[in-house]
Amino acid sequence: MNPHSTTLQPSPRFCSRLPIGLREEAETMPWASFTATYSPSGGPVRLGSWECDDVRAGIRLGPQPSGYRATLAIGDRIETATAQASGPLAALTAMLYERGVGVEMTRFHQLTAGEHTATFLQGCNGRDRQWAMGWSEDPVQSALRALIACANRLLAA
Repeated sequence: MNPHSTTLQPSPRFCSRLPIGLREEAETMPWASFTATYSPSGGPVRLGSWECDDVRAGIRLGPQPSGYRATLAIGDRIETATAQASGPLAALTAMLYERGVGVEMTRFHQLTAGEHTATFLQGCNGRDRQWAMGWSEDPVQSALRALIACANRLLAA
């Protein structure tokens, strides 16, 4: 069962806050279908652990790139990935690209829904453009989940 299918319900107020392009879909689709489409729980790309080396060390170095580490699964291949980047989405994008999964983020929209954050992003792989949604109590995890969902939607297109 999709964890946000029962906690986040479409409402005219919520739908009006969605990015143009998704707004119309949310108003006409049952919520379970919307979340299954835009936030698929499966796919060839999966994100396991995620950490920022700066946070783990208890330091913040300033405006220079931070070190990120993740466990990524692409198909049946599971590996640890690292990247130096200005933020978590840039790091995950680089990690995916190094493994042959290109996702260029073209639009980003994040909003709160109670204690959770919903992230909507549109990504492009040079051929197709897809919207995706991530959902979490943590805004960074929400954004990372949206990027993974977008990668999976682009691979399926």
